[in-house]
Amino acid sequence: MNEKSKLLTIGQFAALHGINKKTLMWYDEIGLFKPAAIDPQNGYRCYNYHQSPILETILLLRELDVSINEIQIFMKNRSAENMKCLLEEKIADLDRRMIHLQAVKKTLCNHHQNMVTLLAMDLSEISVIEKEERYLVTVDIGRSTSFEKEVELITAETAKYQLGRLHDASYGSMISVTSLQNGSFDDYSKLFIEIPSLTHKDGLHIQPAGRYLRAFYKGGWDGLPQQYLAILDYARRQGLALSGFSYEKGLNEAVIDQIEDYILQIEIPVLT
Repeated sequence: MNEKSKLLTIGQFAALHGINKKTLMWYDEIGLFKPAAIDPQNGYRCYNYHQSPILETILLLRELDVSINEIQIFMKNRSAENMKCLLEEKIADLDRRMIHLQAVKKTLCNHHQNMVTLLAMDLSEISVIEKEERYLVTVDIGRSTSFEKEVELITAETAKYQLGRLHDASYGSMISVTSLQNGSFDDYSKLFIEIPSLTHKDGLHIQPAGRYLRAFYKGGWDGLPQQYLAILDYARRQGLALSGFSYEKGLNEAVIDQIEDYILQIEIPVLT
């Protein structure tokens, strides 16, 4: 007798496939996967080795989050063509999920780096650092742009890039170096959004690679001009020529309750 034709108990068959025997009992009850035989003496379910590929197909589809109803329909119309189409659909789903998870990982890494910076920073320090090139989504604003309008612009832009949640990106504001040098410390011209999952970069703002002057500011907005004056004075004393925009990004919104504890990171490109 062929060994593979021998019947296995429900416990043996469940153990072979790494599942609980209650799962096999449920599959039988809903008509998805029937045992090969029922012991006439005790009513126990029995299975054979040749049923293994069918069960593994069901388990694979369940692992891919295919619903029981979808699996039942597939099993009633099982064919190579239907299997190919179903797998192609699920492979595409997995690709989308993997892209999303990579973006989530990058966002988490950015938040983690913010916390590392937050814990190690000297708020009084102004330094020069190296940064890699970044691509940013930007929206134009001006002095007359209301907060409500800014929210509307950000909402529209994030919808365009199909962001599921605000935490899928990081946000900040931009003010030109020219405005800072002219003493126009409220002349913000852009808001930026950094989206880790961007698949195309056409038409985006390029934050150039290179040296940046980095500083921090803690507190409400009223005191920020004084910090910019200190930054400009530092650049003059060090013989540093600043260019482009100052990129401002909050570091600790998630861990504070009052604006007095708010910490802003300021980065301004340095001409080489």
